[in-house]
Amino acid sequence: MVKLVSWNVNGLRSCISKGNFDDVILGLDADVVCVQETKMARGQAEIDYKGYRQYWNSADKKGYSGTAVFTKAEPIAASYGIGIDAHDHEGRVILLEFADFNLVNIYTPNSKDELLRLGYRMEWEDDVRAWLKRVEASSGKPVVLCGDLNVAHEEIDLKHPRTNHRNAGFTDEERGKMTELLAAGFYDTYRHFYPERRDAYTWWSFIGKARERNTGWRIDYFLVSAPIIDNVSEAVIYSEIYGSDHCPVGVSLDLSL
Repeated sequence: MVKLVSWNVNGLRSCISKGNFDDVILGLDADVVCVQETKMARGQAEIDYKGYRQYWNSADKKGYSGTAVFTKAEPIAASYGIGIDAHDHEGRVILLEFADFNLVNIYTPNSKDELLRLGYRMEWEDDVRAWLKRVEASSGKPVVLCGDLNVAHEEIDLKHPRTNHRNAGFTDEERGKMTELLAAGFYDTYRHFYPERRDAYTWWSFIGKARERNTGWRIDYFLVSAPIIDNVSEAVIYSEIYGSDHCPVGVSLDLSL
């Protein structure tokens, strides 16, 4: 059994300084921990967890975006980005190939206030979806995709759907692209196990005691290729873990690294 965890840490150095990241790495004892919004390059802090190999993809812009993966098992191969220059300067994608599957760690761009980046976001969604299918086809292995996908897919996935309808992360366009991704052959693991569960969120604003009141959004996911959905034994939201405006999410898989 393989245990995978994903977390948007909203600044890895800050999260480590509070001790929260240690709690996840050491407390959850995951085989692989995928991190989004690191806001740093590897050399900017002394980060060494015994037994974990590290893979980093940092943005060209300092203190912005970025992804990292900490894994107990050495992958067969590692690559960064999706091979399209327009998308590959913000450190948003890491692909690790393991024995039974490809692990993709993604930090999807936010459409921003007044949806200033929505047009770009639509291009990103189409290009990433096509790339994921190429990864499946070229490797002959299924994909496990995790990360902050910056979209609440259905009304059940956020506290106040009506008042957020045209806000970034809950536009018809973004939700439609998530529907297209699932239709392309992927399962949302959490909804597979809990199709009707409400008040299950992974992100809360820092404003207005949102987390205390559980006024949140579910925008962090584990998706898997359809052929391995029955290999998923558990999908978890670790809402009790603090240290970021997001909480970690996880899955357990009957597959090999």
